[in-house]
Amino acid sequence: MSVLLRRSAFPRSALTRSSGPAPSTVSAARLSDETISTPDFTAPRWKGTYETYAGARVYVRRLPARSADTEPALLVHGLGGSATNWTDFGTVVNHRLDCTAIDLPGFGRSGPAPRRDYSIGALADVVIAAIQADARAPVHLLGNSMGGAVALRVAATRPDLVRTLTLISPALPDLRLRRPGTDTAMALLLVPGIRSYAQRRMAAISPLDRVGGMIAICFAQPHLVPRWRLQEAVEDMAEHQRMPWAQDAFTRSLRGLVASYVRQGPSSPWNLLTQIAAPTLIIWGSEDRLVPVALAPRAARAVPDARLLVLPGVGHCAQMEDPVSTARAVLALLEDVRAAAGAQS
Repeated sequence: MSVLLRRSAFPRSALTRSSGPAPSTVSAARLSDETISTPDFTAPRWKGTYETYAGARVYVRRLPARSADTEPALLVHGLGGSATNWTDFGTVVNHRLDCTAIDLPGFGRSGPAPRRDYSIGALADVVIAAIQADARAPVHLLGNSMGGAVALRVAATRPDLVRTLTLISPALPDLRLRRPGTDTAMALLLVPGIRSYAQRRMAAISPLDRVGGMIAICFAQPHLVPRWRLQEAVEDMAEHQRMPWAQDAFTRSLRGLVASYVRQGPSSPWNLLTQIAAPTLIIWGSEDRLVPVALAPRAARAVPDARLLVLPGVGHCAQMEDPVSTARAVLALLEDVRAAAGAQS
């Protein structure tokens, strides 16, 4: 998704606390008290360039840092999203993080994946190549939804490339694959024999209706979407739908994600979580309709060095729906890492 919800209607206390019971073995994330800027919901999308990573021609957006004392961060969007999913979050943290957001192959303005391979492993290879191309690597790696699944794979298999890891409603396996509010056409994409029909059905949906449907699924308070961000999202969707590979990329990425769900052994998502060495922040919205918040404590327990933040009244894309609380949690993670490093020196 590439839209943002305005959170000003919610009291600060509702935005800065964890909610719901969490086992005592789960460390609660804290929020930084640092003075930060207020998101400008009319700020334009970051400028970008085309780069080639792991054989894929991808579009990369960069936000120049406001300070020389910054560290690199790579931001990875979810299924159906793009680099613009991080616009307002980035403007809040760019005094501490030098942010780069990537359009995964087949999404946003990027070209198709080589050999039409949209598996989580192939997408992770692209992210790994992007990090290796950064002279300041390792990076702070952040991923939302499918981007979270990609990011956790990168962190587990290439710990040398990741300083910290932030997972926002990561797409983790759950038995309840069909829940109220999900898109029937999207589910049909998984069914052999009628996949082409489902693709045609989705392609026929107007950009405005497509964006509206995604907002309804991904966000807890759809009516709070600022008009500027809605217009921007519709323009992005119209541009993306004109690309001949758009529907194929969405379908194959969805299938690749589901295939990762049934993977067994060391490379299964739940086992990969246990292999993450980087300090990790897990953020979940209490009203997530796509990946149940009930998975959040289990995910936090699986990672050796993790802390968990559940945001009440927030849906599947916390970095968009509540960029301020998300940013404060990320900044607190950076503060804790620096404090730990200072104590050891």
